[in-house]
Amino acid sequence: MDTNNWRPGQAEPAMDTADWRTQWPLDYRLRIVNKILDTLMRHLPVSGQEGWNELRKIAVRFEEKIYTGATSQSDYLRKISLKMLTMETKAQTAMANNLPSNSAANL
Repeated sequence: MDTNNWRPGQAEPAMDTADWRTQWPLDYRLRIVNKILDTLMRHLPVSGQEGWNELRKIAVRFEEKIYTGATSQSDYLRKISLKMLTMETKAQTAMANNLPSNSAANL
């Protein structure tokens, strides 16, 4: 599967023609998948093309799950943002916990 040409699945059109997904351009979803992928790559070690492809699949599945479960455009963006912020926060906390303490400051 060529993940460089990935296109998110189209949501089933709801009976309600005012469904927010009908107004959401495909390129927005692609940009969000790429932002998720960038975040994953900063925090998860990958090795070679195979590792990159796995992270891409994770980003695609995550975005698809949020997209199909969101009740509105703002709900979709909120859920994605919250998850990415959580990942950034956990990474910063882990880095802070791994820093050696300043021995002179403890005297």
